[in-house]
Amino acid sequence: MQEKTSRAKVVVVDDQNISRGFFEMYVRAAANYELIAGLRTAKEAVAFVDTHEVDLLILDVMMQDGIDGLTAAERIKKSHPEIKIILTTSTSETSWEEKARAAGIESFWYKEYDEHGLLEIMDRTISGVSVYPEESPKVPFGRVTRADLTERELEILRELTASMTNEEIAEKLQISVNTVKRHIQNIMEKTGFESRLTLAAHAKLLGLVVNDKERLHDE
Repeated sequence: MQEKTSRAKVVVVDDQNISRGFFEMYVRAAANYELIAGLRTAKEAVAFVDTHEVDLLILDVMMQDGIDGLTAAERIKKSHPEIKIILTTSTSETSWEEKARAAGIESFWYKEYDEHGLLEIMDRTISGVSVYPEESPKVPFGRVTRADLTERELEILRELTASMTNEEIAEKLQISVNTVKRHIQNIMEKTGFESRLTLAAHAKLLGLVVNDKERLHDE
């Protein structure tokens, strides 16, 4: 069989012009890749791969219009399992990694926090390697970093950013209201923030956690 020598066909999907332009620049500068499209919405990507040959899709998770990148990646993997996908995000939300793995997404890259460059992730992904971060992003958060918070604390913080009450958080996470209060108090003591409002505001501003309500949109 003749060895394939053509460049890998790449599609970049990001609704932020600067970020999309950055990705496109890297693809154009790489000898082994051909940029065939730069798209603004994940919904466009789902339609595009049905009518074009695509080898690698670089797809941002958070989108303002229509479906989010993770949902789009899941759909594309079901209909086009041969397309390799790199999900990217400028937040430090780690819960998406598990969802991406479950959907068969090859790689996950934190734009702001990963020590590996985009081109390295592309090369490894296109060669058949699945690339996920070895550890959570160490984002400064008050007196500590994100990594100093437990998974349960991050779960509660995620709901706080959606302005949920203690009772609503308790119901969703199937724990008691007193347990919710205790975790919130522990987070404030760790970080030094003096109110739940300040705690939630800083978490949201930093992109420390992202509630699914913010990620998911109606088509």
